[in-house]
Amino acid sequence: MSIDFPLILVVLVFGSGLIWLADALLWAPGRRRELAALEAQYPQHGDDNSPQSAQFAAQAKRRASEPLLVEYARSFFPVLFVVFVLRSFLVEPFQIPSSSMVPTLQVGDYILVNKFTYGIRLPVLRTKVLDLNEPERGDVMVFFPPHMNDTYYIKRVIGLPGDTVTYRNKRLFVNGEELPWDALAELPEGSGRHAVALEQLGESNHLTQVDPMRPARDFSVLVKPGHYFMMGDNRDNSSDSRVWGQVPEKDIVGKAFAIWMHWDSLLSIPSFSRVGAIE
Repeated sequence: MSIDFPLILVVLVFGSGLIWLADALLWAPGRRRELAALEAQYPQHGDDNSPQSAQFAAQAKRRASEPLLVEYARSFFPVLFVVFVLRSFLVEPFQIPSSSMVPTLQVGDYILVNKFTYGIRLPVLRTKVLDLNEPERGDVMVFFPPHMNDTYYIKRVIGLPGDTVTYRNKRLFVNGEELPWDALAELPEGSGRHAVALEQLGESNHLTQVDPMRPARDFSVLVKPGHYFMMGDNRDNSSDSRVWGQVPEKDIVGKAFAIWMHWDSLLSIPSFSRVGAIE
């Protein structure tokens, strides 16, 4: 079962904020009144060492102090609120868990996703409240797929609404035009196992990988209105729109734009050699 971190963050932010607000409006005034009454009861409570001063200090500390829950809420709310705003509306970090986007993205890459490129959306509800830009062919996009609608996926936008996407002999065609595909290398070298090529889709020039030993799985599909056809760059090792269908606009999360770290596992040392823009 996946953890719904956005929902948890929303609950923590609004919970801590409501506790802090309730204390400021309801409980804190009562504590101030108690402290004022105590000061009137002990008008002479200087810094001397008299029993009266000690008694006043002890009672004042007890009556004026915040409950522990309120103290935690007041301390954590500003930090949680900043994280909430950054993560929900500006930039969110993700970690690549699979090889479906190889060679563009490797397992263990940590990436940044622009949350406002395709419009401002309410967290958890996914409701768009402000239109900005639409996805373009070649964008690397994070979204919720139809078959696992609570799990983040990352693939490349191949087809826009109304496009006809065709895959034949491991070559992509969009609206009848074959995408430029320039072979670069074989991995491992000379094995014939993986053919790496430079593919051009719209404004994007990106690397792709195919396995000549696997069947091509040819198809042709018309992209529905308000939907997007997604494919991984590792064409023969990717669960994408060929398997679970097209992605509706309401399930878009954002555009992946940069790698900021690579970390294979907790037992390895983080690397910054792959830092850079995502093509």
